[in-house]
Formats: sequence, C-alpha cells, structure tokens
Amino acid sequence: MTSQTRKDLFKQGAIWAFIAAELVFFSVAGEFLSVSDKAFMDFDNMLLLLKQSAPIGIIAVGMTVIMINGNIDLSVGATFALSAIVLLDSMTWPVFAGLGDWVIPVSWLLALLTGCVLGAINGLIVWKTGVDAFIVTLGSMLGYRGLVFMYNGEQPTSNLNWTLVDFAEAQVLSLHTATWFLLVVTLLIWLLMTKTVHGRNAYGIGNNREAAVNAGIRVGPHFLWNFILIGFLAALSAVVFYSESGSVNPNDGMLYELWAITAVVLGGTKLSGGYGSIISTLGGVIAIQLLRKGLGHIGADTETVNLVIGLILIAVLFLDRQLNRKGKEELKI
Repeated sequence: MTSQTRKDLFKQGAIWAFIAAELVFFSVAGEFLSVSDKAFMDFDNMLLLLKQSAPIGIIAVGMTVIMINGNIDLSVGATFALSAIVLLDSMTWPVFAGLGDWVIPVSWLLALLTGCVLGAINGLIVWKTGVDAFIVTLGSMLGYRGLVFMYNGEQPTSNLNWTLVDFAEAQVLSLHTATWFLLVVTLLIWLLMTKTVHGRNAYGIGNNREAAVNAGIRVGPHFLWNFILIGFLAALSAVVFYSESGSVNPNDGMLYELWAITAVVLGGTKLSGGYGSIISTLGGVIAIQLLRKGLGHIGADTETVNLVIGLILIAVLFLDRQLNRKGKEELKI
C-alpha cells in the first residue's frame, strides 16, 4: 500500500471515526447534562437527524463536485430561496388553475428549471470570461438574493398544499422522504464521479487545469455542466424542504453555502481541487448535524454551536495542510 493510498484511506475514514466519537460523547454527556428526557441515540431522534440533514446535504453533494473541479459556488443559498419561491408561487398562477394536484409536478419542474438556469448563468460567466468562480458566484449570490427580495419584497411566499405535505412527511422503511432524496442523490453523484468519464475529468481538471486542456478535455463546457448540476441540486433541496414547510422567507437559505462548504471540507475535499469523496461529504453533513443536535441536547446555545464547528473546521484545514505539506516534502526526497 502506497503512502498516498494510506493518506486517502485515513482522510475517508477520519470523518466516520469523528461521527462515532460524537455519538459516544453526546450519549455519555447527555446522561448528566441533557435538557431532554430522551436519550441522544434514540432511534426516532437519529431518523429526524437524517431528515434534517437533507437540505444542506443535497447541496453539499453538488458543492463537492464543484470543489473537486477547483471552483466554488457561493450562490447556492440564494438559488435555494429563489427556487423555493417559484415552487410555491407557481401553484397559484391562474394559468395552472385547472390542473388540481397535477400542478405539483409542474411546479417542481419550474423550480428545478430555475435552479438549472441560475447555475448555467454562473457556469457561462466562469467559462466565457475566465473570472474566478469565487468572484462570479459572490456577485451572483448578491444578484440572486436581490431577485428574491424583488419577487415579493419583505413578505414570505406561502402556499401549503396538503397533498405535497403528505408526500414530504411519508416514511418508507422508517426513513422520511427527505432522507431518501439525500441518499439517492448521494448514490447517483457518487456513481457520476467514480464510474464515468465526466467524473474522472473533474478530478483531472482539479489536479492540473493546464494539463487537462492539453489532454483534450473541454474544461469550459465541463464547468458549465457542473454549475448546472449544483444549481439543480440547490433547487431540488428547496423542493424537498418546502414541500413540507409551505412558506419561504426572503432570507431563507442564507449561510447555506457556508454550511455546505464546511461539510465538504470536513469530508476531506481539498479547497484547491483535485481530491474529494462524495461519501465522505455525506459524513461531513451528518457530523455537522450531530454537533448541532448534540450540543443542543446538552443545553448549548446557537453561538456556542457555531463557535465549536468553526474551531473544528480550522483544525481540519490545518491538519489537511500539514498532511499535504508532508506529502510534498516526501516527493522532493
């Protein structure tokens, strides 16, 4: 087993070891500090945790693909909110008045199309201008959020469809609908990244963009499709969440991009690109949700939760840098 293989296995296994440590810690600490009568590892509690992980998790899976490419997307929170508004508002459009509950798949389609269009705009700008994705999506984050506020001002957009709620709250094999969406998306994107040419190209471009161009990979169109993908997944996340919620506020989705990036980095994906694991990102999402739920279980406030997660993220980034530095020194020898 090579040094690089051992390092990769360590990175992929570390997040699951961290999750195991969280479960043990909060289960023990909960016996003394819990503000709830329920045990932390209560079965229903864990099922709810998975359901609550779905909105950020679906976005984080797409963010992994973008970051493996060596890019980033800061506009996913605004895309999430705008897609949610289209989802709920389109159900009330007069043109669809005669559809009954058949308006649901039409509204889903419109919301998903909204995400794809917004993602395509980001991808085209990055492709055609060569401007760094960080700058492009920082601008689109502000622009798309502006569209959210222009759509309905400061007022929430609401439309509670009980057929939709029943679908969102359904459970199959004890897992909620949102959890199934998260698991299926994770599986499909894992297959895309590990079993297809597109996935292999993503890693190649992230490792060395110039070499990828010399190898004949069409980097620009590749970026475009990946930005469309993350736009689609941000919209899908909105469809999953607001099918049950039925009301979206203009500020919804703020900081989702930061939570998603945190989950991706905790899962071991390099900020510089070229390395990442979809399954480990799922672990990163679960780890964050466990921290939030576990700290709440023992009475910590929101500020403490954010502080702890921030410190852990800094520690992970420092460790990753040290490992990469050690690897480079080994190569020089």
